[in-house]
Amino acid sequence: MSIPRATARLQLHKDFTLDDAVNVVDYYAALGISHLYASPILTARPGSTHGYDIVDPTRINPELGGEPALRRLVEKLRAAGMGLIIDIVPNHMGVGGADNPWWLHVLEWGSHSRYARWFDIDWNSPDTTLHGKILMPFLGDQYAQTLRSGDLRLQFDEASGSLYFAYFTHRFPLAPWTYDRVLRHGGSALRAAASDFPEIDPQQEDACDRHAERAKLLQAIATTDEGREGIEQALASVAPDTPGGLGRLHRLLERQNYKLTWWRNAAEEINWRRFFEVSDLAGVRVELDDVFDATHVLIFRLYAEGLIDGVRVDHVDGLADPTAYCQKLRARLQELSAQRPASTPDTHPYIIVEKILTRGEALRNDWAIDGTTGYEFMDQVGALLHQPDGLAALNKLWIEVASDNDTFAMHVTNARRQLLRENFVGEFAALTRAVHAVARTELETRDISQAAITRVLTELLVSFPVYRTYWSEDGRSEEDHAVVEKTVNEARNNLAPQDLPLLETLITLFDTSNIDPDASADAPTLRRLAVRRYEQLTPPLAAKSVEDTAFYRYGRLLSRNEVGSDPDYFSSSIADFHAFNASRAATFPNTMLATATHDHKRGEDVRARLSVLSETADEWAKSVHRWVRLHTEYRTNLQAEEDAPVIVAPALDDEIILYQMILGSWPFELDINDDDQVNEYVERLAAWQEKAAREAKRLSSWALPNSDYEQACRQFLIALFDREKNQIFLQEMAAWVERITAASIANSLTQTLLRLSSPGVPDLYQGTEFWDFSLVDPDNRRPVNFTARAALLAQKDEITERIANGMNWHQRQLKQSLIHKVLTFRTQYPQIFSEGSYIPLQVEGPLADHVIAFMRSYQDRHIVIAALRMSVNIINEDLSLKMSNDLNQTKVLLPAALSGAQVNLVAGKVIDMDVEQIALFDLLGDYPVALICAQASL
Repeated sequence: MSIPRATARLQLHKDFTLDDAVNVVDYYAALGISHLYASPILTARPGSTHGYDIVDPTRINPELGGEPALRRLVEKLRAAGMGLIIDIVPNHMGVGGADNPWWLHVLEWGSHSRYARWFDIDWNSPDTTLHGKILMPFLGDQYAQTLRSGDLRLQFDEASGSLYFAYFTHRFPLAPWTYDRVLRHGGSALRAAASDFPEIDPQQEDACDRHAERAKLLQAIATTDEGREGIEQALASVAPDTPGGLGRLHRLLERQNYKLTWWRNAAEEINWRRFFEVSDLAGVRVELDDVFDATHVLIFRLYAEGLIDGVRVDHVDGLADPTAYCQKLRARLQELSAQRPASTPDTHPYIIVEKILTRGEALRNDWAIDGTTGYEFMDQVGALLHQPDGLAALNKLWIEVASDNDTFAMHVTNARRQLLRENFVGEFAALTRAVHAVARTELETRDISQAAITRVLTELLVSFPVYRTYWSEDGRSEEDHAVVEKTVNEARNNLAPQDLPLLETLITLFDTSNIDPDASADAPTLRRLAVRRYEQLTPPLAAKSVEDTAFYRYGRLLSRNEVGSDPDYFSSSIADFHAFNASRAATFPNTMLATATHDHKRGEDVRARLSVLSETADEWAKSVHRWVRLHTEYRTNLQAEEDAPVIVAPALDDEIILYQMILGSWPFELDINDDDQVNEYVERLAAWQEKAAREAKRLSSWALPNSDYEQACRQFLIALFDREKNQIFLQEMAAWVERITAASIANSLTQTLLRLSSPGVPDLYQGTEFWDFSLVDPDNRRPVNFTARAALLAQKDEITERIANGMNWHQRQLKQSLIHKVLTFRTQYPQIFSEGSYIPLQVEGPLADHVIAFMRSYQDRHIVIAALRMSVNIINEDLSLKMSNDLNQTKVLLPAALSGAQVNLVAGKVIDMDVEQIALFDLLGDYPVALICAQASL
């Protein structure tokens, strides 16, 4: 149970609870899964659909059924011989609202709160209105308008005897030492009672006790009619509709530990670390021992009691010191393994991290982890499915239609500049201040201005090639030195001559191991802070610029616009893929392998289908050019004002992206004559289209939605599916889907088999054993019909039967059968996959580039994996290969070790493998993928 054999990811929420998960255990056990892999289960904000906004890490989420439901799930899992991996969120917590007691305590007591250190708050902001305060950017309108509206009102909580400002779902506690400013307006009775209230000085040790004593007195007062009337009168004194109330309300707010502001001000004024640019997720300082212990106490208990078997660490790059955190997590779990029940022994807790590796970047080997969540495999197998020869035609199409000559890298650079200018202004300002403070600690750098530092840091940030570096007291690692050198060289090309000397100087200011002896005493501390600010800004900047901006601007071929991928890396050779697998087997053999996640930009089968366009690029280009001309009348010309430029909606780059999304996500079962089906599909596309426009941040955005543009795009989409006006387009799009279906299914099966058989732990995202034509979240988190999946699996029909019975492709669900067969084999012979060697097999002949084949061997057991790629011109509609001389002349070379009677486990076909080479037709003639094993194994 230490290392999963295969995992299944489940998204838990109030509509799919831990008890609902109990009901799918038998299905997943029958499918061959060894571990469920759950989204966060600790208490999140009420109604959370994802669980990453945790407000209480000490309890299992009651909306999921609480700890009793968790124990029921684990009992069911253990009975089925399965384990449980949970997603943990050490980087941030949900804030705002009224549910996070630690955060509310900080709002109430400010820097005097026992939790003030736990959140990454700058209490010494240069903004005098924020000095000693926390910015609260939760107002839906500007501050003055909000106060006048009456939506923000002072309330009395009888249950706790406390005062707080209520604003819709938000709760802002009143600072204890400001109560008297309210209560003195409560009439003679309340004022008389208030004379007995203890004075509260936040700097005194007994301040909290005194506050609790006053709360009890207020509760007692509230039990009388006169007391309640006095409290209501006091509250009314700061109501905006009371004479003088607006001014008193404002003055009272000015004396709180927070500054309320319009939500749009967050980007420029924020003085605490957020998760990305999400203002209701606050960064947690888990690098502090007491914070680490408090946020992990339940996780460690669950592991010690044998209720969980490992963890997935969310957004590890957001932490101050990922290396130290992972090592500490490993050590603590390892210590607790001795306490686990005898029925669930575990000598190696499974730990994986969510980490995006850029091309050529390797996962650090000193983190004491088992690997990542598998984005790099998703990238590698996706690139393998693309025909490199299609690049030129697709590039030409994009430039001609979208009028976009920029490379993807240029789009990322432009996006980063925009994000620093508009979205991460506060975080960037905090970094420049930190570096400026370091410069002032030494004689040689004290004259460097903050403006100059800002210019140089801008170029370093936009040139940074990875998500982050990893500072250590021992200095930079070799990997980090290489990253810094590459960054400096790139930044040098973009800086003005007068700033070039500062570039090298600035880099030295981040070096904590080489400080001038004459520097001020606080120089080491300031340098560490500057490094932390830099290393915690680069990950969100990288993610937002690539995944949440450039991916929506650059649409040459959307199958390469995926989390963890680089569209400029268009295709991968078979040799490259073998090298990836061999490296993984040698370094992180237990890392997770994924082709779909809760964060993917489009479903795995959408990508598999779109990748076929790399084989049909010229024909696709002709169709797109035709559709662009055909749909001229559906576009809308928008003009904000008389002299403003005219904007065409949708813009042509958005239009070409839309055509790809329609082709890629077109459901097999879609009947264009069925209004209900079409309307449901159009609504899904419209939701994606709106999000895409806002993420691109050009013609609309989340901060300033352009409703005119978005509505025009929606009308364009609706017009595309109007049968009366646009029958030609619908017929042509349906024909495109039909034409590339066989090749796209082959791609789907290939990436599925490679995920199941390559070195690593295969992960199955919920429901994707059926065709996955999902769009970006939340579309990829829709409810899963497990009943249908269990019923189909129970039929135990062969793949060949599903093809031969003439059903629609959506009824055949070939992936499920493939997954079941391979995982069943993995269950019988786990060591072939977990410890077996990885041996690439050579393919010779005209179609050699269309086949990937390798062998997995453990002691005297061997299997051969073979799969097609780039098959649009060599595959029949029934997934068999077209007969040709090229087919017969293409051979897979076999090692001598593979002898005796062999069988294709997937197709159920006996194959003579006691030869030095086998024709491609004999290996894959009937089906695009094969797992060959000894017949005696079955």
